[in-house]
Amino acid sequence: MINNIPIILASASPRRKELLEQAGFSFTVTTSDADESITYETPEHFAETLALRKADSVYNKIKSEYKDQNFVVIGADTIVYYDGEILGKPADEDEAFDMLTMLCDRTHQVYTGVAVIYRNALGKQVELINEKTDVTLYPATAKELKEYINTGDPLDKAGAYGIQGPFAVHVKEICGDYNNVVGLPIAKLYQTLKSMDIISY
Repeated sequence: MINNIPIILASASPRRKELLEQAGFSFTVTTSDADESITYETPEHFAETLALRKADSVYNKIKSEYKDQNFVVIGADTIVYYDGEILGKPADEDEAFDMLTMLCDRTHQVYTGVAVIYRNALGKQVELINEKTDVTLYPATAKELKEYINTGDPLDKAGAYGIQGPFAVHVKEICGDYNNVVGLPIAKLYQTLKSMDIISY
């Protein structure tokens, strides 16, 4: 069972919201205003650091509302990584085209970092996790990519594509957690919440 503890998702992502709902979680959403400019050592470190910043920003924003009550904040950040470069959300359609041109007919990695902050009688407990999925894309023509970009779908997504939308026709293979590419490794998060006694059976 999911224990009777308020859960706050520190993300406005409709994909993450949908994954949590599908898994049976009850939660509220509070968006973060964390600074997302960082230096990093590895893509895992980048994703985890931003996830923690988002979760911590929301934790500090709402902790007074809960007074002595236990609560959980979940923050997440998803990036696309290829050839030593981190690809976030494209700034415009031209950048989206450049990103997709680079990724097509190649294999890249998608990393999601997740931060769980649990306030309980012991204080503030923090757990960080990350998940990596390899994604291989088919070759695509410039016309195909421009038609996809014209849908507007890639502009709010890391790496300029969403695997669960119209771009799915260009995905040749994935190795790893599909939901991680959508934006949240829900199974790994679930296991983490169990290990923290937020969920018990």
